[in-house]
Amino acid sequence: MKTDSLNLKKGIPLKKACIQSPARLKPPRIMSCILLIAVLRQILMVQGADWPQWLGPDRNAVWEEEGILEAFTSSELEPVWRSEIGGGYSGPAISNGRVFVMDRKAAPFKPKSNEKGNINFIKAHIPGTERILCLDEKTGKLLWQQEYDCTYTSVYPYAIGPRCTPTVDNDRVYTLGAEGDLLCLNTKKGDIVWTLKFEDTFSAKTPDWGFAAHPLIDNERLICMVGGKGSTVVAFNKMTGQVIWKTGSAKGPGYCAPGIHQIAGMRQLIVWDAETVCGLNPETGDYLWQVALPPTYEMSIGMPRIEDRKLFVMSFNRLSAMIKIAEDGLSAKLVWKSTPKTGIGGVMDTAWLEKGYAYGTGHRGYYTCIDILTGKRQWENKQPTNRSTGERAGGWPNVFTIKHKPSGTFFLANDHGELIMANLSPQGYKEISRAKLIEPTHTAGGRQLVWSHPAFANQRVYARNDREIICVDLSAKD
Repeated sequence: MKTDSLNLKKGIPLKKACIQSPARLKPPRIMSCILLIAVLRQILMVQGADWPQWLGPDRNAVWEEEGILEAFTSSELEPVWRSEIGGGYSGPAISNGRVFVMDRKAAPFKPKSNEKGNINFIKAHIPGTERILCLDEKTGKLLWQQEYDCTYTSVYPYAIGPRCTPTVDNDRVYTLGAEGDLLCLNTKKGDIVWTLKFEDTFSAKTPDWGFAAHPLIDNERLICMVGGKGSTVVAFNKMTGQVIWKTGSAKGPGYCAPGIHQIAGMRQLIVWDAETVCGLNPETGDYLWQVALPPTYEMSIGMPRIEDRKLFVMSFNRLSAMIKIAEDGLSAKLVWKSTPKTGIGGVMDTAWLEKGYAYGTGHRGYYTCIDILTGKRQWENKQPTNRSTGERAGGWPNVFTIKHKPSGTFFLANDHGELIMANLSPQGYKEISRAKLIEPTHTAGGRQLVWSHPAFANQRVYARNDREIICVDLSAKD
């Protein structure tokens, strides 16, 4: 939160009004200024500590909070509270003392005994409801819930619940369900402000594995990956739900969340649909550049990462690539595309990009570091994806990577439900601590796992599986 968003009265700037020579300030004024600065600092600390959307306040997987423990043991990850929850991949969002998360309630589904084909592509109609839950951040107590009927039509082994993390903006929370139900609710009581369904409004077909691109707030706009003719990407008025602009006719919206980046002196909306990686003007929806990069099975999931006009993407089936954006920001070209011996090729995770190197979960269960200029692998390590007991990573292994900025270390959340603290560098992987955070409860790839991204807020970590959501204290102990 920046100071210019505090709606301070216009006039003498805060610094000029308060930071003057003591000789020019009378004691009461000195005390008033000290108190004002202290209050503003506290406001900034509280606001900055929240995690109001997927990947945090700036959608970059960075945790900026100080006072966090430097290492931990299993006993130190005992939950402060735990609350019952239904199925889903939706991560929690934390804002203003409240936890927002989505889940699903449905009867157990049994496929037909004569069903043939690859189970990972067989769809089914599964009745049930989706829910938006609001919990008290300190206690986990349910404050309100909003529930609506939602029959799932996607691939059934993964049809356990919503995919998208709620996006909180001031006194409103925006949610997107697996079948394209987009809702805007009041955060206080859960009243619906407006709602629409992608299929009804845009004739958008539900993707094979459900709608999964987390909605993005950009000023007055709510930006979503929708699908349908002329509506691959849609910007809504966040207050009313009216369409501001829509664009694109890709064969599918993909599963990758949109993001805003400052590139070549301009703000660009970066999206990766079922066919291309694109840069758009976020105010108008006009395309600035496009690079063809169709992922296998339309599985663009991890968000593109950008550094010095170099954009790195990775996806299923060993796909990764680096795209270089021109100095004027109006064109781009593919520099390299992965081979069996280069790149990362992560499936569910968003890579971490820093100082010319990308880190992420790659093919065959290796957590990998590459040079993004060439795609050359610096190192591979199975330690993050393997269970602490020695059990190896199964199909489609996943590790979420979050940087703790004050310490420079990283929190890794693997799909075994373990939380890891480690140092990452081009020289290698060095593990500091590891402990069970939450039980893996979803069955996929022949094993039990958890694929929901945790939230880090107010010196705590919040995680969920298909049975419960928990809160764990990560504050440094005296």
